[in-house]
Amino acid sequence: MAADGGSSSPQLPCAFSPKSRQYLALCAQDGRLRIWNTDSKTLHQEYVPSAHLSATCICIAWGPCRTVKEGPQRKKRKSEAGLVEEKADLLAMGTAAGTVLIYSTAKGALHCTLDGGHSGGVNCVQWHPDDSLLYSGSDDTNIIEWDLQTGKPRSKWKADRAAVSSLCVSPDGKLLLSAGQVIKMWDLDTKEVYRKFTGHSTAVTTLCFATTRPPDSNGLYFLSGAAHDRLLSVWQVREDGKDKNSVVSFTLTDEPQHIDLVASNSKEEAVRMAVVCKDGQLHLFEHFLNGPCKKPFSPSCTVQMSDTKDSPMPIPLLAAALGADTRSVLLTYGNHLQPVVERVEINTAERHICLTRDVQTTLSLSMETTVSKVKTPIVNAKSKVLVPGLPGHQAPIKGTSQGSEKRKKDTDTKELSIAERLGEIDLSTVSAVKGAPKGTASLQTDNFAVLLVQGLESSDANILNKVFQTRKEMVIKKTVARLPLPAVLPLVEEITKRLQGHPFTAVLMVRWLKAVLMHHTSYLASLPDLVTQLGVLYHMIESRVKMFHKLTKLHGKLYLLTTQVATGDGSNTVTDVDHTAKLVYEEESSDEDEASGDEGLPDEEDSDNWEEEEAREEKMDEEEEDKEEDEEDPDSRTDSKANGEEDMDHENESEEE
Repeated sequence: MAADGGSSSPQLPCAFSPKSRQYLALCAQDGRLRIWNTDSKTLHQEYVPSAHLSATCICIAWGPCRTVKEGPQRKKRKSEAGLVEEKADLLAMGTAAGTVLIYSTAKGALHCTLDGGHSGGVNCVQWHPDDSLLYSGSDDTNIIEWDLQTGKPRSKWKADRAAVSSLCVSPDGKLLLSAGQVIKMWDLDTKEVYRKFTGHSTAVTTLCFATTRPPDSNGLYFLSGAAHDRLLSVWQVREDGKDKNSVVSFTLTDEPQHIDLVASNSKEEAVRMAVVCKDGQLHLFEHFLNGPCKKPFSPSCTVQMSDTKDSPMPIPLLAAALGADTRSVLLTYGNHLQPVVERVEINTAERHICLTRDVQTTLSLSMETTVSKVKTPIVNAKSKVLVPGLPGHQAPIKGTSQGSEKRKKDTDTKELSIAERLGEIDLSTVSAVKGAPKGTASLQTDNFAVLLVQGLESSDANILNKVFQTRKEMVIKKTVARLPLPAVLPLVEEITKRLQGHPFTAVLMVRWLKAVLMHHTSYLASLPDLVTQLGVLYHMIESRVKMFHKLTKLHGKLYLLTTQVATGDGSNTVTDVDHTAKLVYEEESSDEDEASGDEGLPDEEDSDNWEEEEAREEKMDEEEEDKEEDEEDPDSRTDSKANGEEDMDHENESEEE
């Protein structure tokens, strides 16, 4: 919708005039100030600042109502005077250039310009109940008190380490709230910090006093709202100074964009509040502030708006103002360029209310009628349009001048259609291109580039599948090298999409991705939003690399298991074969049988034979033969047990003796 500007990230300022709510001041996207009459619902005044494009308006604040006379003098507000005599006149606008513009609705012109005070953009302006004083907070962390009688700063002091994002003056004009990193309460007489409050992690966008009681009575409350915060916090200024935490909080559906509050004058009077959130919803609250409450309060009523179409779309609310009656609310909705103002009676007994309105007739701008710089030329059907493109729409045949003449004749007689090109890109024909005869038009790499561009533009899966099936490195490199630059990003997105599919296609896509990165790295590096465009590819590669480490570990473990199983099976078969081979001996079977029969006998005979041999040896040399006996005894005994043949020899010797 055209009203999306109301919910855009930089908040566009809008404010109702005090008391009668007769005027609504808006600064739209074009930098112009428009003042609408809420009674007649017409545009009252429009002002174009001289630097409305370079120094856009950031904040708006209406001055207190005053009696306007013909002269340029400004008098203080008379409390006894009637509402008819006092009118909203002055309007302060803080700009991004650091100046404050004072516009007069009575004159319909710029009243004065307050400059030379801030070095950064003015984020907030706030009027003192005495209309000759104005406070402004800026990105340069300073607060300036301006004297409108002279148009010069009266005092200037550093408020915080961060930019001053919001200001609010107490109803009695003695205290000033400022918000940077910390909410500070200043004594305006001494310009010293009276209290500090901490509780918001983001920039505070709203500060507003909820009660009109003096600060030393434990009855002074104020509320604060911050960016990206769906809670409104209420703080109590206590006499003992123990007021570091908020006492009450109100829940919202989004961060607050516009707040209108009817302050309570006593404990018996409830605080009424209308909050318009960034999502375009209105929340109404009514609460008695009499101390801390842990549970956050939900709105007593929520109002939404939608159009009257078959599929209703929400209409964003821009601002709301509470009337004197508890049921009447002044709503502003639609577009900042041409808002719709309506006074509505709301039944607060219902928790959720949806209002349907037909705003298509009142909105001057819509998405269909916006001015576009793109011109579509009107082309006659008979005329022929020549556009720059890739060479190779007709497959060239290599050769000298004769080849060029042949190509000219071919272009005159016939042209390859897309179906024929797809037929020629088949894998079999691509592999047999070298053996093709010279007369047949073979599909070259420039044809691949043309078809790839056509497939990417039309997102034709059939064309892309045929092109991506090629496995030749040179064909892939030349195709990627001949691609036009606008087709590189769509190709990378298509490759990324296919890499997430089947592993077989991913293997082919890696070759294409490698060729793209080799040829077009300089172009990709020159893109400002490369990280967002290639984010999916980065994450996919990172996840694959993480899985690769785990897969290698698993591969190693499986390899160890398989090798152990294979060696175990091999060892079992080898032992069986060895066992059978050891028991087979055929040649000396008869001798072994005789020896095995006599193996138990020769123990006694051996002992007798040894005694006879010892008697013979004692006759020769007793000392030398004793040593030889010790050496021969174990050998002969072991041999007797091991071989049956030696036993047979000993038996023969004993028989001969």
